[in-house]
Amino acid sequence: MTSPGSLEGTKEATDACRFERDPFQWDAREDCQVRQILDRIADKWSLLVIALLDEKTLRFGELVREIDGISKRMLTVTLRNLERDGLVGRTVYPEVPPRVEYELTPLGRTLLATTQALVTWSEEHQEQIARARQEFEAAHGAD
Repeated sequence: MTSPGSLEGTKEATDACRFERDPFQWDAREDCQVRQILDRIADKWSLLVIALLDEKTLRFGELVREIDGISKRMLTVTLRNLERDGLVGRTVYPEVPPRVEYELTPLGRTLLATTQALVTWSEEHQEQIARARQEFEAAHGAD
């Protein structure tokens, strides 16, 4: 859902983002599609879903079991949003009970290298980040 007067999906919205040279301005404009896309793919659950679907097609129940801590409602919302953005495909088989499978689309597969780069970076720097957190908490007190 967009706000009234939103430029989402229009040439004006795209142009407003494309020609802005300040790299931090995209984050300030609700109508900027770059911000909306980054919000989607960088949320808590989307990267996990994308990474899991890299390996194979999965059913809803398999995804629930694989993603520790996600509720069925949140997985439903995440999958629906990824499908809406063209990153995940959903196939419903006419069986009783219905069988629904999810897979990455070709567009979704283009995110795999970026996703893997983030995971690799996190693995390589996790000790440094843990130290920085400890130092911060020592200096400022734990929340």
